[in-house]
Amino acid sequence: MALSGLQIYKLLPQTNCKECGFPTCLAFAMKLAAKQAELDKCPYVSEEARAQLAESAAPPVRLVTLSADGREVKSGNEIVLYRHEKTFYNPCGIFIRLRDNMPLEALKSAVREAAGYKVDYVGKSLTIDGFALEATGSGAAFAAAIREVLATAVLPLILMSPEAQVLEQGLSAAKEVASAVPLLYAATAENWEPLAALARKFGAPLAVRANTLSELAALTEKVKGAGVDDIVLDPGVRDLKSALALNTLIRRLALKKTFRPLGYPIIAFPGEMADDEGMVAVAATQAVTKYGGFIVLDEFNPALLYPLLALRTNIYTDPQKPIQVQPGVYEINNPQPDSPLMVTTNFSITYFSVANEVDGSGLPGWLLVADAEGMSVLTAWAAGKFDAERIAKAVKSTNIADKLNHRKLIIPGLVSVLLGELEEALPGWQILVGPREAVDLPAYLKLWRAN
Repeated sequence: MALSGLQIYKLLPQTNCKECGFPTCLAFAMKLAAKQAELDKCPYVSEEARAQLAESAAPPVRLVTLSADGREVKSGNEIVLYRHEKTFYNPCGIFIRLRDNMPLEALKSAVREAAGYKVDYVGKSLTIDGFALEATGSGAAFAAAIREVLATAVLPLILMSPEAQVLEQGLSAAKEVASAVPLLYAATAENWEPLAALARKFGAPLAVRANTLSELAALTEKVKGAGVDDIVLDPGVRDLKSALALNTLIRRLALKKTFRPLGYPIIAFPGEMADDEGMVAVAATQAVTKYGGFIVLDEFNPALLYPLLALRTNIYTDPQKPIQVQPGVYEINNPQPDSPLMVTTNFSITYFSVANEVDGSGLPGWLLVADAEGMSVLTAWAAGKFDAERIAKAVKSTNIADKLNHRKLIIPGLVSVLLGELEEALPGWQILVGPREAVDLPAYLKLWRAN
């Protein structure tokens, strides 16, 4: 049972030393009770108290990590039901399912295609996280397929088989090739003992599957009692309504009731919930939002993958912090020394609106992105974060003048009021006022070329 803030406070040294980063021990205790601080931040807590507090200090959803040669996928450590309450921290891992009976060249081709997929989205590179390899025959064939997958692309793995002997050969191959720590799928009431022993031997996470939450909780207790701490849950249902209900119930029990037997990440298989491609997309979307930790897609499909990755990126960002791009100089359409220089803020939507319009016009240009703490042009100007001083600092710190044969700077029309101040802050520069909206930039730049 979780302890209250006052109960935790009584076990703390009560020195109010502030070394934990909080003003008082009581404030620290309240944060511990809310799962918003770590006990290790207190340097003076006694070992006896630490043992008593360990249960309350542990996160309600255990962190589970899959890895391969340093590439990691983490799920867990979430402390809220809804991202607007705080934020979600560890984006769900998206895996592509493969089978060991695929022809060798087809297997390698599928791995190369999926692993090579990458799209740029608001300054981030979106890719898949790994592969789920399913055994269909012998352990030797399974191990051979794993070696081929890891030789083609080193990504975290989920190894799927109900047989411990088959999984052991696959695990050995994964360890040998890439020092991998894969997820083993899946332990049931019938096979949990040999699979738990295998997971403990290799230090690998283990997924458990049952048909009801009570059976699932009982199974996780058995697996944990066998020495396996890193567990992933499969509620067993394969329809949208039941999956939504059980995933939500699992998350609520873990967060609100601190029910440890269900305090683990969830694995989802959208392709097993529907035959129709459109409904598979719905199931995958539901898994991303409610509350999949590891999501296994039956095939590599960019048309499905891109919106899922974009959705995941949006959900797993801090809702109180704007998405930003890195300040600096961006080259669009191979600009030359006589190409125009434009300035904007580092709010991602503003940047991409401007960059996409210029790029779509086919006209070359330099885009100077000033640090406005992630605010849009007008908001940043009103807050004093996009003024003559900051713009001048961006011009000087980036040495953009060394790349130009002119001294002309185009500012957004929304902040034309900065014209005079910028001329003072940048002696020798001609400040030009551009359009108010990004959509009007192509026409403006054509006039630049004409002149």
